[in-house]
Amino acid sequence: MREPEIVFVCTGNAARSVMATVLFRERATGYVVRGAGTHVVEGQPMSLRTRTALARLGLADPTHRSAQLWEPDARRAELLVAMAPEHVRWVRRTISEVAERTATLKRLVRDLATTDPSQPLAARVAQLGLADHEPEDWEEVVDPGGGEQDAFDRCAAELDTLIDAFIDVLGAPRREPRRTG
Repeated sequence: MREPEIVFVCTGNAARSVMATVLFRERATGYVVRGAGTHVVEGQPMSLRTRTALARLGLADPTHRSAQLWEPDARRAELLVAMAPEHVRWVRRTISEVAERTATLKRLVRDLATTDPSQPLAARVAQLGLADHEPEDWEEVVDPGGGEQDAFDRCAAELDTLIDAFIDVLGAPRREPRRTG
């Protein structure tokens, strides 16, 4: 049996989805986790400000290279976790057959808590009826892109909290974070 796959999605796969992916990988086991973007220049390293924000949390991923969210990758994933409503809408327009497995991180933290953690992830996600929910403004993790380092640090701090909550509602096995600092 293969591990469930989660794809964190943002725009350029240079900040938010990178931070979420690194945080999740460092804290949880039992899942294949990747990041991707909706409008990506592929093969680019994460931004310097993203790298600095992660380093301030004691984390790093020197091998990261940006990746576009392609249809085969989206179809393979049990869950696509968007950083903002615009990403959910993009997936619905571009790869509509995975709409029922796509939602924002904030909605999933709130709504997965209402499902039975003993059920497989795919079953829990199916219960949420995600394709029927119009994403709302409160669901956005604000893009730090174009901002100064403090915007990236605030984003990393928000994702730090959200990813911990997400791991909890998933019921994912935890591991001690490997700190680089």
